[in-house]
Amino acid sequence: MFEIKTVGLFFITALAEILGCYLPYLWLRENKSVWLLVPASLCLIVFAWLLSLHPTAAGRIYAAYGGVYILMAILWLWLVDGIKPTIWDIVGSGVALLGMAIIMFAPRGT
Repeated sequence: MFEIKTVGLFFITALAEILGCYLPYLWLRENKSVWLLVPASLCLIVFAWLLSLHPTAAGRIYAAYGGVYILMAILWLWLVDGIKPTIWDIVGSGVALLGMAIIMFAPRGT
């Protein structure tokens, strides 16, 4: 159950971070409303809070989270930007997720 909760929390965290960065991008690059910075700021606050919910060391969380973030960014590329991922995008995401799983779920001596 710990593994499912951890990975699910990583996915929600990645979505908050991507939204927190994408909304200012829309304002800066696409000439959208400056008011997008308000929900962007809220998303980044939620992102930081979600990272704090994990029970293990912060450095380990940040390292492992990166693997899920990579997958979410590739999904964003496909679903939001409309660019189909290449085989290398998919393979790279798989390798990153494997790294996340090794970091988070490897047995540790106590």
